[in-house]
Amino acid sequence: MSILPAGTHTRQHGRVDKEQVHLLRDLLSTSGWVERTRDFAGSLRRSTARPGGLLLVGTPEEEPWHLAAHLDDEARFSGVLELKPTLVRYAPPPEAPPHLAIGLDRLQAVSRGETLFVVAPGAAPEQLLERVADAKRIGATILSIDDGDEDLASLAHDRLIVPRYGLEVPSGLDVTPASIDFETVQHLVSVAAGEGDQRAKLRDRLSKLFDRVSGPAPHR
Repeated sequence: MSILPAGTHTRQHGRVDKEQVHLLRDLLSTSGWVERTRDFAGSLRRSTARPGGLLLVGTPEEEPWHLAAHLDDEARFSGVLELKPTLVRYAPPPEAPPHLAIGLDRLQAVSRGETLFVVAPGAAPEQLLERVADAKRIGATILSIDDGDEDLASLAHDRLIVPRYGLEVPSGLDVTPASIDFETVQHLVSVAAGEGDQRAKLRDRLSKLFDRVSGPAPHR
């Protein structure tokens, strides 16, 4: 089941999208953005304790459809169901299917162990800030990708700041600097979140292989 509504299309999706993101990460390897988005993705993975507990919300003008779709894909591909987002909307239409009909009332039912992930290319509205503050007091983890909103700064446990109109980042290579905007950062975060489990499993396998080859450490 797609998290995108009928008639909504994404230009960057699936296999080609991941290849593009890996190329972008190569271009940004010396900029610090790869590490920042991986660290943020780590916060995202650690903060949500159960499936259905990742609440994704944007602003009335811009709902994070593409990030929701990509996180949904990463949850399915990685097997980490905690990454599957619940998209919270300001005014879902009456005919919307159940998974696209979740309104702001859901934020009033947030509980400890859940994560409220705010994506705000512009100023977060007062009604959202009030619900975010309430969720934090209850014990939910607050994450945000925003344009430097000072009100969100006082509420978020972890955040990525992206200027509203994007920025040019030197790539460290003899090419045109890479452009960092909200869509780019969301792609980097979603891919890194899906990879986290794979990287951990690889470390575990390498550690076990090393133990078999080298034997147990000697007692002192």
